[in-house]
Amino acid sequence: MSSHRQSSTAVRGAVAALSLFAASAYTQTTANTPGQPARNDAPVGQFEIVGNSMVSAQQMFLGTEDKVYIIDKTEANPQMVNGHPAWASEFSVSQKGGRTMDIVTNTFCAGGSALGDGTWLNVGGNMAVTTGGATADNQNTGGQPYEDPDGAKSIRLLKPCDDGNCQWAMQQPMTTRRWYPTLETLDDGSVIILGGCQWGGFVNDANQNNPTWEIWPPKNNDPPVNSDILQNSLPANLFPLTWLLPSGKLFVNSNWKTSFLDYKNKQETPIDDMIEAVRVYPASGGTAMLPLTPANGYTATILFCGGNDLQPDRWTTDWDIAQYKASTSCVNISPDIKTSYNHDDPLPEGRSMGNLILLPNGKVLCLNGAQTGVAGYGPQDWAVGESYADNPVLTPVVYDPNAPAGSRWSREGLTASTIPRMYHSSATLLPDGSVIVSGSNPHADYTVQGVKFPTEYRVEYFYPSYYNERRPEPQGLLKQLSYGGPYFNVSLTHDDLAGDVNNIKNTEVVLLRTGFSTHTMNMGQRFLQLNSTYTGNADGSGVLHVSQVPPNPALFAPGPALLFVVVNGVPSVGVQVMVGSGQIGEQPTNAAVALPDPNIVAAGNNGASSSTSAHGNQGHNNSAAGGLRDSLTACSALFVTGLLSLTVLASLF
Repeated sequence: MSSHRQSSTAVRGAVAALSLFAASAYTQTTANTPGQPARNDAPVGQFEIVGNSMVSAQQMFLGTEDKVYIIDKTEANPQMVNGHPAWASEFSVSQKGGRTMDIVTNTFCAGGSALGDGTWLNVGGNMAVTTGGATADNQNTGGQPYEDPDGAKSIRLLKPCDDGNCQWAMQQPMTTRRWYPTLETLDDGSVIILGGCQWGGFVNDANQNNPTWEIWPPKNNDPPVNSDILQNSLPANLFPLTWLLPSGKLFVNSNWKTSFLDYKNKQETPIDDMIEAVRVYPASGGTAMLPLTPANGYTATILFCGGNDLQPDRWTTDWDIAQYKASTSCVNISPDIKTSYNHDDPLPEGRSMGNLILLPNGKVLCLNGAQTGVAGYGPQDWAVGESYADNPVLTPVVYDPNAPAGSRWSREGLTASTIPRMYHSSATLLPDGSVIVSGSNPHADYTVQGVKFPTEYRVEYFYPSYYNERRPEPQGLLKQLSYGGPYFNVSLTHDDLAGDVNNIKNTEVVLLRTGFSTHTMNMGQRFLQLNSTYTGNADGSGVLHVSQVPPNPALFAPGPALLFVVVNGVPSVGVQVMVGSGQIGEQPTNAAVALPDPNIVAAGNNGASSSTSAHGNQGHNNSAAGGLRDSLTACSALFVTGLLSLTVLASLF
């Protein structure tokens, strides 16, 4: 048999294998090529007031590439919807305005997250109220003028849209009341709902504690499951800090206590206590899981900064807590590796209610909050108006997890905001790499006159250092990513690589979920760098060979996210993609396909690899087998990016 016939037979076998492989992979549809931001003259390192949120931004999340959804508690916001004051809105990033929405029940201190099918879930809240936050007589219909039924058991769903037609939809309510619950998306795209209290107050107590968790959508009609850590961490156990770990377990921090929760087996395991400061509400330290990268072996490390050191018996309102100094402490933990906390570089000043926002360049922006006091409000004579915090921190600071210890925080090039962002503020990353900031309302009801910290509606954009740089415009990004399976190719031009093909060596593909922002948390926020190699071309362009998400859905739960290509620290505009099957349920996984070796072709070298290649073409040869392997590698790459059909592939041989 001739070598050609041997090759042809082998290729037909390979085509058959590719057919089977393709059947297990998602449709490889490419996203629109991202362009440049709407402007390149933004005030870098500064805040800019850009619009009005319509309702105060107690809760906020990015729903589409252009729409941010804002949720408040029931109160006398001037904007109306369906004949009563609104407490939800949709804000257009591009138009800097939007519409009010009717979210039906009282969403005061609800939690939220995205489901694996792209639907957003908002859970829990407060009783029906009337003016000034007083309890309404009728909890089913709500009090005038708000018409706000009791929201403590509410399940609300939204499928985000860009046509202005989507609305919040009420679902079958929970069986228990939850005010201040935490939500975290699980590896099958469902959401776990943890904790909360039944009736509210500054902190929790044994008479109203809800020390349970449950999963939505419900599975087998399982009732809520009791939690030891939520039972034993009173009174500061509201909004427990929770992350899904790569191990598949959940990490839960509540007050000073920490545990692993194996939700599949309904087992908890206590680990070391938090050190130096309480981070949960109302101490409200900033928290974030640091980037998961190939370089760190996709090891989860969680950063906690600020809060305060109050012990359980000090969470009372009979002393001036608004002037109590917030902590400068930062600690981290890598719980799948070691169950104790480590000291990290401290904040430049103490901060309560500071948000930690993951940026696409791998750094962390800390903004909002106060130097003294805690989250909360009330009528005490020591309160600042009604605020339980004072001395706002107006200047942001950036944390670099890759910087040496002792130099991770920097304020270089950063300017202060003019707006205090106190209790009930929020912030989240936008696709162009800026950060939207809004909210601040330490009051029982709408209050704008005669107070130091009024109900706030002004929306700011913060522009990081990279904002005005020419952005990469990658071609070939996929709309849907699988867990394992075929890699895909992303093309970058000479201009995308800033005129130097060697910049492809410092290029990353980043998957970033911006999360649900409320009470200093961004529930579900996560950053994962996809594994990649590269081919640099002689004309200065290049191709990234990019792996799918590693075949472990616990690393990055299914659902919507932004996908960025970052060249020398400058991100493309992010495109919204779906991670996983787009459905709630066990996610298909496949083995990751090996990536080509990294390689840069020298100009004028007739296509030969340059000596800068990490592996060059080592192991390849000009034999029939070697040529076949090279052909299959090239054809497979074209196939998985949709540029070559199986029929055409077979006909080539």
